Parts: sequence; C-alpha cells; structure tokens
Amino acid sequence: MPKVKLTKGELKRQRDALKQYKRYLPTLQLKKQQLQVKILFQNRIFEEKEKERSEKIKNIKIWAGLLSDDNIEIKKWVVPGKIITGVQNIAGADIPVFKRVEFSPAEYDFFTAPLWVDRAIDELRALVSITKETETVKKGIEILKSELRVTTQRVNLFEKVKIPEAEEKIRLIKIYIGDQMTNSVGRSKIAKRKIEETVPEGVFA
Repeated sequence: MPKVKLTKGELKRQRDALKQYKRYLPTLQLKKQQLQVKILFQNRIFEEKEKERSEKIKNIKIWAGLLSDDNIEIKKWVVPGKIITGVQNIAGADIPVFKRVEFSPAEYDFFTAPLWVDRAIDELRALVSITKETETVKKGIEILKSELRVTTQRVNLFEKVKIPEAEEKIRLIKIYIGDQMTNSVGRSKIAKRKIEETVPEGVFA
C-alpha cells in the first residue's frame, strides 16, 4: 500500500473514494452476472446451431455424389455474396447478430439441368447460412467472454484492492488524528499546570 498522508484533508479524500468504490461495485457485479448468464445462453444457441449444421451435412452427404457431374457447376451459386448482421448490446458489449446471407441469382438452363439442381442449391445455401450463423454466434461469445474477463478484473480490483486500501488508510489516519488530539490535550494540561505553578496564586481565579 502506498504511503498515506496523515491529514484531515486526506481522510476526507479517502472517505469520498471509498464511498464511490462501494457505489460503483454493485454495478460491476451486476454486469458480471449479466454477462455470465448471457454467455451460457449463447453457448446453448451455439450447440443447437452446431447440431443443426451437423444434421444438414449428414443429409447432404446422402446425395453429394451427384455434385461430381461434370456438366453442372453450382459452386458459384452457393458462395455467399453478402452476410447481413445486426448489433445487440449486452451489458455494454456489442455483439453481432446474424440476419441472413445473400447469394447471387442462380442462372442456368432449366430444361437441360438435372432435376436435382434446384434442391441441391437450396440445401447447400442453407448449409452455408447455418455455418455463417454459427460463426457469428461464436464470435459473439468470444466478445462476451472478453468483456467478462475485463469486468471480473475490475470487480476484483475494487473488492480486493481499492476498497481494502481505502479502509486501511482511513483507519490509519483516524488513529493518527486521535493520537494527535490526545497528545494535544495532554500538552495543554501540562502547559496550564506549569503556568499555574509559575504565576502568583489567584491570577487565574
């Protein structure tokens, strides 16, 4: 703990600081709790999206062999053109919120293309969308975890450092000022007694 000034002015400053720390700490603790709850919620969403994505991949593998047809190239129609996201504020942290993926129009000859092409494009686009949504949720979780680490550090700083330090400084200053007052009273009594012994009797009557 840094050396403390043993003055009444410093006592007031430390009391004001302690009051501010104790007022701000509950806000930080609430933010920490909100982040913890939201991270758990987002983790559940992530697990659900991963499960949905795995199921979709499993279903696509059943007919994936059709994609080897050299006469049809659908990759260009399932590459995302633009990923649309929004922003949600959670306890002071901005996380991305997935909205949709935009694709270029699939332009091909409906008369010569195999019948499965439409379904394949839809399924692969759905896979791409769920993949991007999962990535967005994961990114949001990482942002929330980072914010939680910072908030936890601040809570610990207030609980374990700032508040105890201020309380200890206040204690030391009060002890010092109390001792000074006691010594002052003692010196006054001694001074009065010496004066009374020095001056003629009856002067202070």
